[in-house]
Amino acid sequence: MPRFKAYNYDLNAMVVINYQDQLQPSTFEHAVHYLIEHKLDLSVFHPQYRNDATGRLAYDPAILLKIILFAYSKGITSSREMQWSCETNIIFKALSCDTVQLSRKADLQPSHAGSGAGIRQYWYDKTTEPIQATG
Repeated sequence: MPRFKAYNYDLNAMVVINYQDQLQPSTFEHAVHYLIEHKLDLSVFHPQYRNDATGRLAYDPAILLKIILFAYSKGITSSREMQWSCETNIIFKALSCDTVQLSRKADLQPSHAGSGAGIRQYWYDKTTEPIQATG
């Protein structure tokens, strides 16, 4: 009779993951990460945060923008699905350094200063502004 190594699906395991290693060069997620970290000035969002003295720590606009852009690239537009992805998908975890553990839908909504700071609304306003004809 053959002998096999025993296995048990009820075991818990801790796996060490370096998030930077998950963002492989020449991938879309690496490009999003690089552009947001090194090429975009996101200080336009900072005045909307009013938690200097009180209130909970806010999510960094760079992290939220990475999540939103990557999610949209995958066809994910639902905040709940973004939340689920941040909790279960290694690339979403890597883009956010696992700092965004969303517990409510409002965390990615634009109207809540300090937990989204209008990122979606800002980009919508910028992309729908009338184009001024020069001539």
